[in-house]
Amino acid sequence: MIQVAIVDDHPIARRGVEQVLTEGGDIQVVASVATAAELAVDIHSDDRPDLVVLDLYHAGDEPCLAALAELRSSVRVLVMSVSGRPEDVLGAIRAGASGYITKQALPAMFVTAVQTVAAGGFWLSSQLADIVCAELVRPPGRAPKKSPCPAVTELSARERETLDWIARGFTHAQVAARMRVSKSTVDTYVERIRNKLQLGNKAELTRAALSLTSQGSGL
Repeated sequence: MIQVAIVDDHPIARRGVEQVLTEGGDIQVVASVATAAELAVDIHSDDRPDLVVLDLYHAGDEPCLAALAELRSSVRVLVMSVSGRPEDVLGAIRAGASGYITKQALPAMFVTAVQTVAAGGFWLSSQLADIVCAELVRPPGRAPKKSPCPAVTELSARERETLDWIARGFTHAQVAARMRVSKSTVDTYVERIRNKLQLGNKAELTRAALSLTSQGSGL
């Protein structure tokens, strides 16, 4: 069973999240609290959850990035929020989130995101990935781009599909099964993606690009 803790300041929202997750069959909610401060996660404790589902704005009008960073030191964190703003997604990933999902997501996608992050993967929907990528390539002082990252648009349809699955944390073998191709074919797609984007898989792409932009380099 995947053990999950929920942090959200709205009791009804917490109840809804708990219901969606427990219906997945392999997920158990072991804690449901209003603030991160109420959640004692000890890195040396055998009772700590596998991951925390954290509402980004659970304690006011500012994103709880400090709380996220503190939690991330001992447990994996999946951020959920009504916000899909690039600055919120980028901020959460920089603070150490292992995934980001909006509250507009379908229940099945939410369950998959939790399962992916709990298994050690990285979750970012293709829509959010395009938003983040567009923001990362935006020159300082210019308005955000309305179209996806130019580098990503150079990928073929099958390469984009591969990138989307990789971004969700699936292994090459799992991607191959979902795309109904051989693992070697997926390996070829990933190699092409690396060559075209000059970076690794989607998780590596996001984190590497964030690292570059945080140092003022940009892409």
